[in-house]
Amino acid sequence: MDSPFIEALLAAPRPLVMEIKPRDAHGTDLLAGRDPAELVAVYEAAGAPCLSVVTGRWFGGTPGLLREVARHASVPLLQKDFITRRDQLTAARELGASAVLLTAGLLPASALRTLVDAALREGLTPFVEITGEAELERVPRPGDCVIAVNNKDIRTRERGPADLERSIALLPALRAAGTPCPVSASGIDSPGAAGRLLSAGYRGLLVGTALLRSDDLGAWTTVHPSTHR
Repeated sequence: MDSPFIEALLAAPRPLVMEIKPRDAHGTDLLAGRDPAELVAVYEAAGAPCLSVVTGRWFGGTPGLLREVARHASVPLLQKDFITRRDQLTAARELGASAVLLTAGLLPASALRTLVDAALREGLTPFVEITGEAELERVPRPGDCVIAVNNKDIRTRERGPADLERSIALLPALRAAGTPCPVSASGIDSPGAAGRLLSAGYRGLLVGTALLRSDDLGAWTTVHPSTHR
């Protein structure tokens, strides 16, 4: 399937999926009075090839946030939520998403297979999040999916520390599975950490809290694999 989301990441010199979410895992306000249109403009000016929009209530998101971002964005959008039903996929497409988060650790194998197939029929790229090889082995049609390693633990609502070594350790298995776009997600807290992951071979990084808190977005936009080896 043609995937604008994957194509945008693979073509980007700095493949950062820049995220918009109202709160962090501890409930701290991340928007600081900024509206979605302002963030879209800032991120697109910084060269973001894709944006992630958190609609999950744990992080203060709503479907309306995705709709508002889609009104202003010109790049592909990922909807991040706990998607468990096919009707949520139709709603995601109607709200303006190009890709949808599917969390392998929270979905039975049969449900994950059903949702991946249904997402592809809707024209949505499955962005399948894993934390280990056992979850990776359950991902169907990996050649049509973004497979993302979550460096945090969703079962604790991502409140614990990040483990970037998880991404480093799992990258060979992601490549062997056949995903065209391995992504490292969550807990990437500095341009140096981002550069290390790109140097290791990741084709995309999803960065949220650190960007929303950053006073120097320029430092992130100059990240390059060769910069932080």
